Amino acid sequence: MGDSEAAIIRVVDNLSGVDSASWDACANPHGEPVNPFVSHRFLNALEESGSVTRRTGWLPQHILLEDERGRVAGCMPMYLKNHSRGEYVFDHGWANAFENAGGRYYPKLQCSVPFTPATGPRLLTPNSPAREAVEDTLIAGAIEVGKRMDVSSLHITFLPERQWTRLGSRGLLQRTDQQFHWHNRGYGSFDDFLADLSSRKRKMIRKERERATENGVSVEWVTGRDLTEDHWDAFFAFYMNTGARKWGSPYLTREFFSLVGERLPEDTLLVMARREGRLIAGALNFIGGDALYGRNWGALEHHPFLHFECCYYQAIEFAIEKGLARVEAGAQGEHKLARGYLPARTYSAHWIANSSFREAVAEYLSRERQYVDRDIAALGEYAPFRHDTTGEEHQEDDF
Repeated sequence: MGDSEAAIIRVVDNLSGVDSASWDACANPHGEPVNPFVSHRFLNALEESGSVTRRTGWLPQHILLEDERGRVAGCMPMYLKNHSRGEYVFDHGWANAFENAGGRYYPKLQCSVPFTPATGPRLLTPNSPAREAVEDTLIAGAIEVGKRMDVSSLHITFLPERQWTRLGSRGLLQRTDQQFHWHNRGYGSFDDFLADLSSRKRKMIRKERERATENGVSVEWVTGRDLTEDHWDAFFAFYMNTGARKWGSPYLTREFFSLVGERLPEDTLLVMARREGRLIAGALNFIGGDALYGRNWGALEHHPFLHFECCYYQAIEFAIEKGLARVEAGAQGEHKLARGYLPARTYSAHWIANSSFREAVAEYLSRERQYVDRDIAALGEYAPFRHDTTGEEHQEDDF
């Protein structure tokens, strides 16, 4: 945006009325790796399917930054929330502390992709010399919206480190956590990856893969136009069966999966397990420009190590075949470390309206960041990669 153009912040309560090309020009600028989760197609599928609505506690309040001609110069996916579910950055303790002190924590504003603990841009802007100025205007606008709505706080989660650093320089509180990601070191095959591991871990993985398919189980990849409603019917049954046991009320509706198959077929990978001609388990992944993102798993039958096979090992094979740089296998799970997934920081930034509460949270986050740093360093010592000739572990520079 030029200096002479007036910036206008507008809040919209659904994406169906926002031009998809304008949104995507900000969400996935030309020349940068595509992130499917911030695309108009994905976010709108959540809304149209009834997965993200006022009724489910996720009321869209998306920020649009428009120039004086009404052209979208930047945007933020944002939601007004009356709970803290489906976020994967836990602030239940903050809510309890604030309310025990007589405050009102909900409603709050959440800038994120619902139910999706995957790193991606949150201040969505074209890649231009004005990018940082547009980002500054977006965050100032989001905070002003929060003040006018009289919310307790604004939370921007799973954002890239660059945006996290910038938000910290603008006074937002900074938080870190960790996940486990697999990194492609130029492997030509899964065996090349195994050769990079210690002998003990290599044997363990081979044994687990054999056990996963020893009862006549076969595994297949389904993507693109090969995705059918039969696949989605089967996967939704897996999702409901596993999700109901883990969470009580799964988030996503059946219609969401149909919309994904219709609108993002080339960005979607189902890893499906079959036995005696019947689909019995599956893992849903999304394909980005440089990463594969594991999202949901479910099963109707239990088979030893089938979860690891579908969610972790098949994801690695797919990433190697497609030349993707990494696999993000979702939240939590130190068991991923032994299977080649290394600890990686995740980042969030927070604005809190109440000054006393903000100071208390800032002190807590200072200690928490130190703990996360120590935990990542300690976990890195258990990386499964073999020693090289210098006696040092093969590890990513960040760990």
